[in-house]
Amino acid sequence: MVSTSIDDLLSSAEEPAAERAEPAGRGRVRVLLRTLTVTAAITVVVVVGLRAVGLQVSLWIIVAGVLAVLAVRRVTAALTPPPPPRTGARAPAGEEPGTWNWASRDALRTAINGWERPLDWCGGNRERFTERILPRLGELADERLRQKHGITRESDPARARTLLGEPLWTFLSAPSRRPPSPRDLAAIVAELEKL
Repeated sequence: MVSTSIDDLLSSAEEPAAERAEPAGRGRVRVLLRTLTVTAAITVVVVVGLRAVGLQVSLWIIVAGVLAVLAVRRVTAALTPPPPPRTGARAPAGEEPGTWNWASRDALRTAINGWERPLDWCGGNRERFTERILPRLGELADERLRQKHGITRESDPARARTLLGEPLWTFLSAPSRRPPSPRDLAAIVAELEKL
């Protein structure tokens, strides 16, 4: 069972990968050497081509132009959207066909979809809500209590009850006869955020 805090939903999934990358010094040197090599090769080709047609241009202007083109290429490569889904792969719900799948890199959208579908599915069904959503909300409450106060509802029920407040404690421990309205659910989440 995976437990995720509310704070984790807004963090980027790419942060741990940066820790595994090679040391910054070696990576920068490698990028610099590659850039210099590519710049020199392109500059030689451009100078030879210009001389072949009888034109003379300052070497520094050519080098500056090549570096500018490489910089623009690098920026545009960093800003390109992810590739479209493979044929046969199902596009996520809410995506229109023929558009980029922006949701594939959006951790917040993934987290929202992880709650939106079960909430929609549990719409007016108390049993589904009690089986699917209530345990998730309890996990969120326990995680917030653990991160902020070093306890869970099970380890120190009296203190957890005080920290959660009576309405939230009652909601999590004694399910109601009907699923909460969107307004009630928003109030519950706001109380969880206050922890």
